[in-house]
Amino acid sequence: MALRSRVAFVTGASRGIGKEIAMTLGRAGFRVAVTYHTNKLGAQKVVASLTSLGTHGLALPMDVREPERVKEAVEAVAKHFGRLDVLVNNVGDFEWKTVTESTLAEWSAILESNLFSVFYATKFALPSMRRQRWGRIINLGSAGAERGFGQAKISAYSAAKAGIVAFTRSLALEEARNGITANVVNPPVIDDKELSLEEAQRLTDARFPVGRPPTGRDVAEAVRFFASEEAAFITGQVLTVSGGWML
Repeated sequence: MALRSRVAFVTGASRGIGKEIAMTLGRAGFRVAVTYHTNKLGAQKVVASLTSLGTHGLALPMDVREPERVKEAVEAVAKHFGRLDVLVNNVGDFEWKTVTESTLAEWSAILESNLFSVFYATKFALPSMRRQRWGRIINLGSAGAERGFGQAKISAYSAAKAGIVAFTRSLALEEARNGITANVVNPPVIDDKELSLEEAQRLTDARFPVGRPPTGRDVAEAVRFFASEEAAFITGQVLTVSGGWML
């Protein structure tokens, strides 16, 4: 099937990494649905940019922590486009707090937005992908998540991202015979999520062995690969896109 017939669904794509993923998939020919929580204008601008590329975009409001809202959004995408081929779980809140400082609600909220949201969107996307016997599920983790890397003050976030890796590997085994792959892309810390690749190539950053700061485009290209026809034999894998940081 031609890429222009494929449909990608990217959560939290009104800004930052999610926006770059949506645009990169659009440039590759995918029709792209993007979700937003509060930044409606940002999501509409992404759709306008997708249209300028000659592809079709759709913006939908969605709170990833509410399963019913996630179900409605996934079903709306499948109804609008007639199919759903690629799911990119990009959304995830972040907060610096020690375990003793965190309330039960705060700790749970981080897990809900980073881990439970992946389960919700995946669960509701799978029926469409199974009917097609073709699907790509790409979850965003965090550099070091595949080995359960810990850091002070982000216990909930670290636990959620490590959980995403385990969840994805289990899912890969469950869905392989249905033509559905599941993989993880681990981004590094990106200070300026709006930094273009061209701008980054003119800068230096000693934290990263490759010598320059990371960009959303670096992460998005890894997502594009996992979404491609050429990645059909790759599933249950973790690709860290960090310029050598955290090896």
